[in-house]
Amino acid sequence: MTIGVLNKGWLNSARVCVSPHFNQRPDDEVSLLVIHNISLPAGCFGLPHIDNLFQGCLDIEADDSFIDLAGLQVSAHFLIRRDGEVVQYVSCDDRAWHAGVSSFNQRTGCNDFAIGIEMEGTDSSGYTDVQYEQLTLLTLALMAQYPMITLANIVGHCDIAPGRKTDPGDSFDWVRYKQAIIAATVAATT
Repeated sequence: MTIGVLNKGWLNSARVCVSPHFNQRPDDEVSLLVIHNISLPAGCFGLPHIDNLFQGCLDIEADDSFIDLAGLQVSAHFLIRRDGEVVQYVSCDDRAWHAGVSSFNQRTGCNDFAIGIEMEGTDSSGYTDVQYEQLTLLTLALMAQYPMITLANIVGHCDIAPGRKTDPGDSFDWVRYKQAIIAATVAATT
């Protein structure tokens, strides 16, 4: 399984679903990778609502839980669906609106220097093997393109917005994910 390559911040193997919810980074720095989770409605997978939310066209009447999302302007750079499909909404060279009020290493406004990856899931649902495989490959591609992203600069939304956010949740296997990155990095150098 391969992930493709980045060209001007776009992954050539991803399904592109452009979001209007982005702007330019204040500088060209990309040094943080933030892992999130999302499902709409909560706990429901494989539906078009995530694309619609990030594109600003979510039908808030489609589910009672969507009323709080009316007018919300959010996006992420990527979504990895349960079946492993990778969707890209914003160029990695641009600032997606995924982190909200946040800080990392005493720097606020993580959207300025972060790439956001949404995993289709919930804090307690667990994630699929193919999601971990795609996340690992995508991470390696991002690390190659943006060398300031290191293992120490890969965090969960919960880490940059503690008390406000809990994703990707206790069901996310950080050890599995980071060990896969290390193993792939070692294999590439031997």
